[in-house]
Amino acid sequence: MKKQMTKTIFLVDMNAFFITCEMKRTPSLKGNPAAVAGDPERRSGIILAANYEARALGIKTTMTVQQALRLCPGLILVPPDHAYYSHVSRQVMLYLSRYSPVIEQNSIDEAWMDMTGTENLFGSAPEAAKKIMQGLIEELDLWCSIGISSNKFLAKMASEMKKPLGITELQIKDVPTKLWPLPVGYMYGVGMKTSDALNKLNIFTIEDLAKSDRQKLMRHFGKAAVTMYDHAHGIDHDPVTDRSPTDIKSIGKSVTLSKDITRLAEAKSVLLKLSDDVSTRARMKQKKGHTVQITLKYSDFRVITRQCQVSQTNLPKQIFLAGSALLDECWNPKKPIRLIGIALTDFEDSDTGKQLSLFDIDKSDFKNMETDTEIRDERLQQAVDLIRNKFGKNIVSRASLMKENAATEENKDK
Repeated sequence: MKKQMTKTIFLVDMNAFFITCEMKRTPSLKGNPAAVAGDPERRSGIILAANYEARALGIKTTMTVQQALRLCPGLILVPPDHAYYSHVSRQVMLYLSRYSPVIEQNSIDEAWMDMTGTENLFGSAPEAAKKIMQGLIEELDLWCSIGISSNKFLAKMASEMKKPLGITELQIKDVPTKLWPLPVGYMYGVGMKTSDALNKLNIFTIEDLAKSDRQKLMRHFGKAAVTMYDHAHGIDHDPVTDRSPTDIKSIGKSVTLSKDITRLAEAKSVLLKLSDDVSTRARMKQKKGHTVQITLKYSDFRVITRQCQVSQTNLPKQIFLAGSALLDECWNPKKPIRLIGIALTDFEDSDTGKQLSLFDIDKSDFKNMETDTEIRDERLQQAVDLIRNKFGKNIVSRASLMKENAATEENKDK
């Protein structure tokens, strides 16, 4: 019987990605404490990413700008540019594809790679990791840390153990000595609430979790307990899966506001810009959806979601109208909002999202549209897309958004 080849899995994690992107295009930031922040001009909002010079001074992600400036009055603050970070992220994924055809992007700044069987091409796993790291530095001027293991979970945990520019190998045999002593909240997939709940059960370390009663865990955490328990033993059967555009279940955008808002008109202004961004990305991915969903996070951190069905669309006007109606239904001026999000989902499996040429459009192409208004909207958006593709995203904007700059953007394709 042929012995099954042991898997070799990498997790490539870009170090301090947002601020490193900014240092890449503005080299004068290098060597100075700098951070990407919510609203540098107003000196408000939160720190989204800090470089290692800033971190050495105690500046951390999610710290308020005011707190950061008290620690380091000379801190250089840079406004976020998520379109640019997404562009650089695509460059990173394209670079990684030279080493493996099976890449699963976990977020904008990290991805798993199945490197099984590549030894003859790139050498041992540590040697291949060094080549990847050095290439990212030389070609893209970016830093990364790489975790190496036989499964995704351990590779992810390994990638967190040495930053920046760390290459760490963590195998099943290492779990008792390297993983078990860590706090349970350090484990990938265990959030703050779950960590607190585990602590109440006298589970404080990953070893405590590994040696706890599995059935008792399931009574408290349901099916999630199975994954947590397996992970505590270093077990993960989830394969690295190359996700194609057809696997995208939703296209969404959310903003963490630079200040809590209580005015509906202000919330709708933010929602209008989000709808335009979601629409642009949906058309880029040739997706049209039947469901619009909004997400609101209140100042007390309570989160609600609302959704509704719409005629198949990827137009900003239709997305915004649906989101605006949902916002009207659940708006409470006595509850300040700190985050707003909107998403388009429930995509068609067919090629109904195929883009048409702006200058070669026939009425028959729009036989499924209900009104001439929709035809005009479709043509208008295609014109806008062409102009933005040629001259840049910000060259065309809705008049009501020209003075709007109150939010920090966060992308999320699922």
